[in-house]
Amino acid sequence: VKEIVMEGVQPIVDALTEYEEINQKFGLPEYYEDADKMDKLFARQGELQDIIDATDAWNLDSKLERAMDALRCPPEDASVEHLSGGERRRVALCRLLLQKPDVLLLDEPTNHLDAESIDWLEQHLQQYEGTVIAVTHDRYFLDHVAGWILELDRGEGIPWKGNYSSWLEQKTKRMEMEEKTASKRRKTLERELEWVRMAPKARQAKGKARLNSYDKLMNEDIKEKEEKLEIFIPNGPRLGNKVIEAKHVAKAYGDKLLFDDLNFMLPPNGIVGVIGPNGAGKTTLFRLIMGLETVDKGEFEVGETVKVAYVDQQHSDIDPNKSVYQVISGGTELIRMGGRDINARAYLSRFNFSGGEQEKLCGVLSG
Repeated sequence: VKEIVMEGVQPIVDALTEYEEINQKFGLPEYYEDADKMDKLFARQGELQDIIDATDAWNLDSKLERAMDALRCPPEDASVEHLSGGERRRVALCRLLLQKPDVLLLDEPTNHLDAESIDWLEQHLQQYEGTVIAVTHDRYFLDHVAGWILELDRGEGIPWKGNYSSWLEQKTKRMEMEEKTASKRRKTLERELEWVRMAPKARQAKGKARLNSYDKLMNEDIKEKEEKLEIFIPNGPRLGNKVIEAKHVAKAYGDKLLFDDLNFMLPPNGIVGVIGPNGAGKTTLFRLIMGLETVDKGEFEVGETVKVAYVDQQHSDIDPNKSVYQVISGGTELIRMGGRDINARAYLSRFNFSGGEQEKLCGVLSG
């Protein structure tokens, strides 16, 4: 883990290493007996000194230790190969922050972080000397960190000064203004529609310009209507008393014990949240239930009428070379949902996949 994190500051590490090597050369006869070589050493030492001072490299080890501790990174000698998805994200974030780039692009930075780690990250970014651009669904994080909000709305980028709460207030006022404008536009459209429906002879020579004006109003009205997601989730078959039951389950990876004598029973129609720190075995628990990994002891029992679906962090069951339509429909026009046939394209449109978007390859989709 430490090697991966240090890769982010490799130029600084190299400068420190070379600086120490130069200090050792000062004591060698081949250097102190040669004035030209000594002058070159002093010159290079001065260059390295400037680099080290500018990057505060003398405190690199302590900064590394503080960052890894604050982000709850795994032990520095742990192998990255055996880390969970959340642990890998923490290590990557730690490495990135130590680099201190001029522009920091963060995609969902608070994912997999606990409350204390998020608090440390917020304080760190508030004092960050460069530019930070973050894409996040964490409203509290935006409230504490952001000084500007860039809203992407119907193909436009709208900048707002302030944090998330300030954006909400400004957005509400803007929507009120838009509603008033839309009301006036609708009344104008109604009048224009009556005129458009008139017999051609009733229109004068100015009709062409008026028709163009009507088309423009219609386009504005269509653009104004945002698509609303209506996700259809059909009722499944009636569940019996047993859904999923864990009986004396144990699981370990080498010396790392995840579960020992784990017992639980999921209730029918229940919604259960699994919480725990990174590396505690949350993903492993799902993989054990699905039979993707084997338990060391005990067993999981799944009810006879229960069908289990699993969506993993990497979406590994989605073929990136197939289109959205192919993945969902399997190439058939109708799909079976809740005991009835549904048009596959109509079903996809409920998830905001319409028209050409249904033919996009899954490999080019965002997370």
